[in-house]
Amino acid sequence: MEQYEPEPYGPLSRAQLAATRRSLARSQGRGLTRRSMLRASGVGALTVGGFAALSACGIPPAKRSGDAGAADDHSAEEKRLNFSNWTQYIDISDDEKHRPSLEAFTKRSGIKVKYTEDINDNVEFFGKIQPQLAAGQDTGRDLICVTDWLAARMIRLGWAQKLDPANLPHAYANLSPQFRAPDWDPGRAYTYPWTGISTVIAYNAKATGGREITSVSQLLDDPALKGRVAFLSEMRDTVGMTLLDMGKDPATVTDDDFGAAVARLQKAVDRRQIRRFTGNDYTSDLNKGDIAACLAWAGDLIQLQVDNPDIRFAIPDAGYMTSTDNLLVPAQARHKANAEKLIDYYYEPPIAAQLAAYINYVCPVAGVREELAKIDDSLASNTLILPDEAMAAKSNAFRSLATEEETAYEEKFAALIGA
Repeated sequence: MEQYEPEPYGPLSRAQLAATRRSLARSQGRGLTRRSMLRASGVGALTVGGFAALSACGIPPAKRSGDAGAADDHSAEEKRLNFSNWTQYIDISDDEKHRPSLEAFTKRSGIKVKYTEDINDNVEFFGKIQPQLAAGQDTGRDLICVTDWLAARMIRLGWAQKLDPANLPHAYANLSPQFRAPDWDPGRAYTYPWTGISTVIAYNAKATGGREITSVSQLLDDPALKGRVAFLSEMRDTVGMTLLDMGKDPATVTDDDFGAAVARLQKAVDRRQIRRFTGNDYTSDLNKGDIAACLAWAGDLIQLQVDNPDIRFAIPDAGYMTSTDNLLVPAQARHKANAEKLIDYYYEPPIAAQLAAYINYVCPVAGVREELAKIDDSLASNTLILPDEAMAAKSNAFRSLATEEETAYEEKFAALIGA
C-alpha cells in the first residue's frame, strides 16, 4: 500500500518570491534560441507555482514511496499519446506547417501524437499539472519535457512513472555517458534527456580587443572588463561556475563552499566588475558589444555566431556546468508504452541528428555525429552540440538540494543579485 508523508512548506520568503519573479520575467520575452523560455530556479518557484496552489485547493503536498505513479496502460488499444514540450523545441518544416520527425514516427508506428507547446517555463507548467498529480489524477499528458530540478522533484513526490527498459533499446544503448548517472535519477529509471544545456564563457572579440576570455577569474577580476561582465540569474549556473573556478566540485557542494562562492561574487558586484545578472537577455548586449564577456548558454551562441563572427566561446580549464531538459511520463498517464516508444525513437541516431540540427542544443545521443554530418558538416564538428571527449570530461552538474538547503541558498543568491 502507498505510504504518504507530508512535505514541509510554509510562507514564502522574500528570496523565494524574488526567485519566482526572476523566472517569470525571463519567460516573457523570446530570445534568439529555439528554446527561448528559460528554466525557473529553486524551491521558491515551486512554492508559488505549486505548494501555494495545493494549499488553496486543500490538497497537501506529499511524498510517495514505491511506484505510486503507475497506471493502467491503454497503449495497445489506444494508438495515441499527448506530448507537452517547450515552444520551438522540435524540428519544423520550412513552411512551419509540419513537424517532420513526429509525422515520420506516426507513419512508422501508427501512433498519433497530439503535440502541444504549452510549456513556457517550469513554474507555470508545474502549476497547471500539480493539483491533478497531487489528487492522483491523469494530467491528460503522456509525455512531458521538464528541466532536471523539476524532474527530480516529481520523481521524489512519486509523480513520475518508472520506464520499462524493454521498450527503450535505442535509448538504453545510445544515451551519451555524460548523461547516464544524474544523482536525482540513478540509472535513468524515470527520465531520458531531450537535450543538454551547457553553461560556458562567451565573449565578443571586438569588444575585448581581440583578447580571449577563458576563465571565470578573468570575468571576476580583469580590470579591462570592469562594468562589461554579465553572470546568469540562474543560481546553479552562476554559483556552479564560480565553484569550479575555485577548485570546488558543485556535485558535492557544502554550505561553506556555497557561501565562499557567493562572497567572491559579492566582491565583484561591490567593485562593479559585474554589470548585471541576466536571463537570456544577455544575447542582445553581447551581440552589440555592450557586454564584453559573460556566462552563456551554448544554444544561444550557435545562433548568435550565424550573424556575428566576433562571438566566441570558451570552456574553462576548471570545467563547465551542464543541466538537462528531460522526457518524463507523469503519474496516471494512460499511454505509457506509446510514450516510451516515442522516447526510444528520438534515440535513433538519424532522428536525433534531425532534431539536433534544428534546435542546436547538446545532443544526448551517442553515435550521432555521422548522421549530423549528412545534414550539416559544421554542426557535426561543433562541440557545443556534440561535445568531444575532452569537453564532456569537463562537464559538471550541481547536486540535488534538499528543500531546506534550496531555500537557504536562494536567500543568499537573491541578496547577491539584488532580487
